[in-house]
Amino acid sequence: QDVDAAVRAASDAWPEWSFHTTPEVREGYVMKLIEAYRSRVEEMARLVSTEMGSPIDAARESHAWGGLESIESALEMMEDFSFERSLPNVEDEERLTTILYESIGVVGMITPWNWPLNQITLKVIPALLVGCTCVLKPSEESPLSALLFAELMHEAGFPPGVFNMISGDGPYTGDALTKHPQLDMISFTGSTRAGRQVAANAARGPTKTSMELGGKGANIIFADVGPDSMEDVVASGVESVFYNSGQTCNAPTRMLVEEPYYEIAVRVARDVARRTPVDAAHVEGEDHIGPVVSRRQFERVQEYIQIGIDEGARLVAGGLGRPRNLKDAKGYYVRPTVFADCASDMRIMQEEIFGPVLCIASFSNEAEALVMANDTPYGLTNYVYTRNAARRRRMGRLLRSGMVEMNDAFRNDGSPFGGVRGSGYGREGGIFGMEEFCTIKAVTGFDESDDDLEEEEDQSEEADADVFEQEAEL
Repeated sequence: QDVDAAVRAASDAWPEWSFHTTPEVREGYVMKLIEAYRSRVEEMARLVSTEMGSPIDAARESHAWGGLESIESALEMMEDFSFERSLPNVEDEERLTTILYESIGVVGMITPWNWPLNQITLKVIPALLVGCTCVLKPSEESPLSALLFAELMHEAGFPPGVFNMISGDGPYTGDALTKHPQLDMISFTGSTRAGRQVAANAARGPTKTSMELGGKGANIIFADVGPDSMEDVVASGVESVFYNSGQTCNAPTRMLVEEPYYEIAVRVARDVARRTPVDAAHVEGEDHIGPVVSRRQFERVQEYIQIGIDEGARLVAGGLGRPRNLKDAKGYYVRPTVFADCASDMRIMQEEIFGPVLCIASFSNEAEALVMANDTPYGLTNYVYTRNAARRRRMGRLLRSGMVEMNDAFRNDGSPFGGVRGSGYGREGGIFGMEEFCTIKAVTGFDESDDDLEEEEDQSEEADADVFEQEAEL
């Protein structure tokens, strides 16, 4: 009943919001949301830290402020977003077709617990800006930040039905939402397993889906990085895996190192893991990681650590159980763990662990590194370190992933985020993320200069008014 009511409200609100509310007015609501959000950043950070275990400093800087930055970025992208476009291969004097980007309609959204605000804002704000209405179901593991976000949306004054939120778990509430016949699109972020079920449910419509799923990124480090930079590159990669307690889909969890420097990399990774402190989420400071989100996640990570040991990988740091300083703690603390000598067919190299666990393997040449990196069911983000520009171009093209980051060059604001294969399809962020929530319509005779019929202007205006009234009634 809650799902039905939410979808009905979004469906009723969509025509007015999409066709009769100008983009400038929609942007005005988002500006009010930014003002409301900015005044409660600290409250948002503490809720994130409480619900999913992020250390409070990281909850502030990465989670709370990161969500605000996503909202501001989407608003900025509207400056360059065109709802009316021309075909690129047609001269102006020959142009008869106008391409319209229109909101797809009512969007069901399901977001995860590991980056709760980032995922909510990457979906909700672009969708609303292009004219969609939405029904959001946040993860049951991270409901607090979502509830505050909904409160801020209400405070910003969005019209009734434009934004709706329902609470509940995936198997019951999420399943009902993704099967709902009145949805025009489903935007899902979560595990690959759950994504398959969402896609199957949506196929009953059929309803368009956009999926951001799991990852098993390779971090490929070539010998030409050199001895002066090798230790810093390896240490940075290890820290990236441990950040957010390893609960990040695009973390570089498979480190592939060219053989002359392999044992050096193993030693550096071991040392970084051993000196990475683990502590409670409320403890101030940026140098420690917190607990994983739940008992279920803790047990999952422990199971994979045992699998790695049983498969014969060399355990060089961490392992089973809690850290020594938290041995008797009730929280779900995981020891930062490093495995070396990992074969590509090991489960710890093939499956997403989603905890502070790094797997290291060696390679002898570029061709072997490419095969190893692509030997995964996933395809979200891969990482490359090399001084060879020609090699970077080859690897950038041949790695099968939605994103490739090289030599610590971060993606620009507005870059698309998304994967291929088991990591999903569709894109979030920038213009690409806004287009994801649009349908493309080709219309001829749409431009004012195309009018070659001799009709009085007042008759034409009356016809336009009738059309809009009929759409509103529908």
